[in-house]
Amino acid sequence: QVQLVESGGGLVQPGGSLRLSCAASGSIFSINAWTWYRQAPGKEREWVARITTDATTNFADSVKGRFTVSRDNAKNTVYLQMNSLKPEDTAVYYCNAYGYLGGSILKNYWGQGTQVTVSS
Repeated sequence: QVQLVESGGGLVQPGGSLRLSCAASGSIFSINAWTWYRQAPGKEREWVARITTDATTNFADSVKGRFTVSRDNAKNTVYLQMNSLKPEDTAVYYCNAYGYLGGSILKNYWGQGTQVTVSS
C-alpha cells in the first residue's frame, strides 16, 4: 500500500511564504515525476509545478519566478517552496507521484490535499 502525506499548508499574508511537503511511503521502487496541482473554490484543478527524476522542473506561468520545487529521493519526498504569495494562490494543493509505486506497473498516486490560504 502506498500513501502520500502532505503537510505545510496554512494561512499566510500576501507576500509571505510557505513550504509544502509531500512524503510517499509504502512499496516504492521509483518515482519518475512529482507534480503539484491546486484547486481553488469553484475552479478546476490546475497544474502548478513538476520535477522529474533528473531534477528537471517546470512551472505554470502563474507561479513562475515565485515557486520552486525540489525532491529528496532518499526520503521519497517532494517540496514546494512558495514565495511572494498572492490571494489568487489560495487553493487546496495536491501532490501527485508517478512511477513504480506499489508494483511493477507505472501508476499515479495522490496526496490528500493541504489548504493554503493567502489573506490579510
